[in-house]
Amino acid sequence: MTAVARWMSGLLVAFVLLFVAYTWLVLSWSYSVGERAGYVQKLSKKGWVCKTWEGELALVTMPGTVGEKFFFSVRNDATAEQINRSMGRRVSLDYEEHVGVPSSCFGNTGYYVTGVKVIEDPAPLSPVPVEPPAPQTAPAPAKQ
Repeated sequence: MTAVARWMSGLLVAFVLLFVAYTWLVLSWSYSVGERAGYVQKLSKKGWVCKTWEGELALVTMPGTVGEKFFFSVRNDATAEQINRSMGRRVSLDYEEHVGVPSSCFGNTGYYVTGVKVIEDPAPLSPVPVEPPAPQTAPAPAKQ
């Protein structure tokens, strides 16, 4: 093996090791950690080669307001199964944001869901019976 071939193969190995180290670092270190609450509208496994769980959460603050969507990825199949079981119910998703992930093989978004909790809505208030107002009678004429 010539010196140039050895140098090129060493450079290639160093490049691959640096890429692996960088990928490990950005997937291990989270830029931010948070929680979002809403209704999961969609969760599907997508991809040609790298199949990843991708979903969207509808964030609804008050009835009648325009909803915002939170797009997320799930790396753990068990977490994706929990989300699938909670579809149609209000949930709180714990997530980590990872910046600089080098490939979509790890997810299409930078937000990776790590946990899910179903939010039990409080029991609806029982309607209070409202009695109709009493009929009003005309006042008696004033005496002079």
